[in-house]
Amino acid sequence: MRGHIEPLPIEAVLPALLSALQDSPNAVLIAPPGAGKTTAVAPALLNQPWCTGHILLLSPRRVAARAAAERMAALAGEAVGKTIGYATRMDSKHSAVTRITVLTEGIFRNRIQADPELVGVSAVLFDEVHERSLDSDFGLALAIDAQAGLRPDLRLVAMSATLDGGRFAALMNAPVIESEGRSFPLETVYVGRKAEVPVEQDMAAAVRRALSERDGDILAFLPGVAEIERTVSRLTGLPETIIVHRLHGSLDPADQRAAIAVAPPGKRKIILATSIAETSLTLDGVRSVVDSGLARRPRYDRAAGMTRLVTEKVSQAAATQRAGRAARQGPGTVYRLWESAASAGLMPFDPPEILEADLSALTLDCALWGVSDPRTLRWIDPPPGAALDEARKRLLALGALDIDGRPTPHGKAMATLPLPPRLAHMLIAGAAIGVAEDAADVAVLLSERGLGGNDVDVETRRDRWRREGGKRAEAARGLARRRRGMVTKSDGCASDGIGISIALAFPDRIARARGSAGDHWVSVGGRGFRLDPSSPLAKAQWLAVAEIQGAASGARIVSAAEIDFAEIESLFGDHIVEQRSVRFDVALDRIEAKRERRLGSITLSSGNDSDATALEISAALVDAVRTHGLSLLPWSDRATALRQRATFAGIEAVSDDALSDSLIMWLPPLVANKRRFADVTGLTIALENLIGWDAMQRIKALAPADFHTPAGTRHAIDYGAEGGPRVTLRVQALFGVSEHPVVGSQHIPLVLNLTSPRGGPLQTTRDLPGFWTGSWADVAKDMRGQFPKHNWPDNPSAAVASLKTKKAQARNPLDPKR
Repeated sequence: MRGHIEPLPIEAVLPALLSALQDSPNAVLIAPPGAGKTTAVAPALLNQPWCTGHILLLSPRRVAARAAAERMAALAGEAVGKTIGYATRMDSKHSAVTRITVLTEGIFRNRIQADPELVGVSAVLFDEVHERSLDSDFGLALAIDAQAGLRPDLRLVAMSATLDGGRFAALMNAPVIESEGRSFPLETVYVGRKAEVPVEQDMAAAVRRALSERDGDILAFLPGVAEIERTVSRLTGLPETIIVHRLHGSLDPADQRAAIAVAPPGKRKIILATSIAETSLTLDGVRSVVDSGLARRPRYDRAAGMTRLVTEKVSQAAATQRAGRAARQGPGTVYRLWESAASAGLMPFDPPEILEADLSALTLDCALWGVSDPRTLRWIDPPPGAALDEARKRLLALGALDIDGRPTPHGKAMATLPLPPRLAHMLIAGAAIGVAEDAADVAVLLSERGLGGNDVDVETRRDRWRREGGKRAEAARGLARRRRGMVTKSDGCASDGIGISIALAFPDRIARARGSAGDHWVSVGGRGFRLDPSSPLAKAQWLAVAEIQGAASGARIVSAAEIDFAEIESLFGDHIVEQRSVRFDVALDRIEAKRERRLGSITLSSGNDSDATALEISAALVDAVRTHGLSLLPWSDRATALRQRATFAGIEAVSDDALSDSLIMWLPPLVANKRRFADVTGLTIALENLIGWDAMQRIKALAPADFHTPAGTRHAIDYGAEGGPRVTLRVQALFGVSEHPVVGSQHIPLVLNLTSPRGGPLQTTRDLPGFWTGSWADVAKDMRGQFPKHNWPDNPSAAVASLKTKKAQARNPLDPKR
């Protein structure tokens, strides 16, 4: 099929691959960039005896799929669409005689779902599987499952330049064939970058440097379309021989082809591309690569229920792929906008998308496949359980799955549409209420970046897109018409079709303005959104929000449409709840009873409720203690002391944890008919009841409330004191005591705070006999001077304890309270 051209490196291992597929249904092919695996393997399989049907070659991107088909067709000397064709979401060329179809991974997923046997297909080639896209991993898992149960004759080949061959070989039970490829010298120049300046400034400078230092075309990698456009604006004043091209997924196919095509004679090209050009594409004439070191990737925020585009550093594998673009056809140079030492800090590989993606579509597809738990399929990396649980909840809310996880008729209808579950639900539900045209337009606008511009207002974008010329805009309009034809339409017609459509797809993102400025919004799902106050949408009261970017707590609204509350009420009236709330306001120290009407986290109306019952108020007080802690209660000194004594005695019944756990048992009677905690009484009795009679006796034995002195006085023991149980008393009350007083089963010495007759501190001790024989002589001498009317014996351990003066003691020597 091919004309005379220079042999490709992959041809050296094609015999081994063909032999492997003759003996085994699966194979793993590793071949470096430029070896020719994308364009040479599929044609080589056509004449194999087992290959009587079609060959499907899966490509990760539409641009790459179309380019691969066109290149293979050109090598075969045919027009694309004959023996070799392609199929992407918005463009396809194939015919009845087509044997090789290059298609995107999402198209293959839909095809195998519709036809698990893959009737008429002899082989499926998974190209660039190292990128680990969700569709690629899922498509391979379904193909392996279909092969095992329905099509043992189906050939499956996994191909990549940086493939983890061992893991894929084990998964597929396949041999590994490896090509050495063609090696050209590659020089690496580390340019570095100033973190404080925009990336496009350093990119433009590096591109100009490459123009002056090297020959050939230049491929520059930037994270996104915005950075590409800003870099273009900095590349003014170039010679007429220099042509600047953009290359990203939202371009018209004609513009993409122009970027890929060979430069006209006497011209040089600068191609400013996203990561779309990392793999699968051969860009003839490129001898230099300028790499920003950045990529924009979707990251699913499970807490917020949204996918965000995040600008990140590239992985080492991606940087290698980018650099390899410069040395595919001859010696090349890569200019990297980072320091050499920083390369070691890059992640080795991009993380598999399945580990951090929204798994709603996968979960629905698996349910339709007959697999209730997707993890039972054969995966390189199985999907995380938490992500699957969240996906099931979303599908249940959309009515796509029943409570047992089986697909409903609505879910089956959703799966027939080549759309994510939210948008599929939107199209079906929108058609049922008369907004099929608007819903189909919204589905296209949210799937195809850049159509109608980047205005936040989706309705403005839709109006602009309808007036746009160009093949891409027309292809998108055709796609919308085909989508409308896929659903059953109602004769009715709603007034605000764009806003209604978005609300159907994203009911949790319906948002209400928090103030008159229109810059802060609260959503039904509870997330806070931000909007540029200069946007015309800032004047709205309600928005149906489709896309957001940034932190989940204050994400920026990227696309939305105004919607009337009457429309919201019509769509989601069964989700609006009226509820009464009775709660204790800690800050105001009072019960607040309100009646509210709510849609999710949005309060629609609120007012005081004068019908709150005593039982509701009591429950609110109990709940306040449960939420804010036991400190809300008015603990008396006696109750606090009892809890401390119980803790010392080893009784857990009235500890913080125990009281919190048994709150519903003891607190409701105390707060009955009360509206504030200051009025609560009976806490000590409640504690004693919780402790019980036997435990109270233990507390009294091990942790007595008072210390009784020989002088006949009683003094409260502080069991909560730092350093252990403590008692404060006049030193004279302890005359005659020769052993230090103790408490508890461990005979713990009381901490004695000894004072003078006026209460002034004299000594703190845990060793009373040691005090008597030690520093007492000096203390007694000082006390005789200050309190001469009192007795200050030289040997206090043998003296009579008394708080009275010497004269008073002499008058009544037999008084037990001397």
